[in-house]
Amino acid sequence: MRCLVVLLCCAAISLGAQTPQVPDSARHESTPPPPPPSPEQKRFMNGLRTATRGIAQLKDGLSRVSRAGGRDTATQRLAGRRLSGLCGSSRAFMKRGRPQMSPTVYEDSVQLKAKRLVTQVDSLIKYTTTCEDSATVAPAATVLGLGKRMKSYDAALRDFRLAIGLPVKEDTTKTTRRP
Repeated sequence: MRCLVVLLCCAAISLGAQTPQVPDSARHESTPPPPPPSPEQKRFMNGLRTATRGIAQLKDGLSRVSRAGGRDTATQRLAGRRLSGLCGSSRAFMKRGRPQMSPTVYEDSVQLKAKRLVTQVDSLIKYTTTCEDSATVAPAATVLGLGKRMKSYDAALRDFRLAIGLPVKEDTTKTTRRP
């Protein structure tokens, strides 16, 4: 009896796989796909990718200090030192990617979003020197200043990605609050 049931299941699966799938021709996309990026726009995106590596390091440093928040001062000091080092290395990535990010390669409203994004990257580059100097001494105050700039950057990046038609991903490094 079991063999018969197994045989019937296999036959049903194989017959179901052989039925032709009819495409849904009534469904049309409401917006046409975006045009392929120009070489200058690809250069902008490569620069953004390089700068984003540095920003990921800053986010890592922020999370390290946040996790060490209520613990002993030695742990806070160690997290502050690591944040200081990550600020220095992130500045190198952002400075390397920033010259490739020319907002004039885009037009109209996308150019405004690109300018805002570039301004936020410049702000982060400028703040990393302060971060590198003060993170060891006062990690909590440095995290507050850096956190404000990171929120502005994340908002500018989200707006830019929406403007050029890329999917917007939620920030995976957001910390959840514990009850």
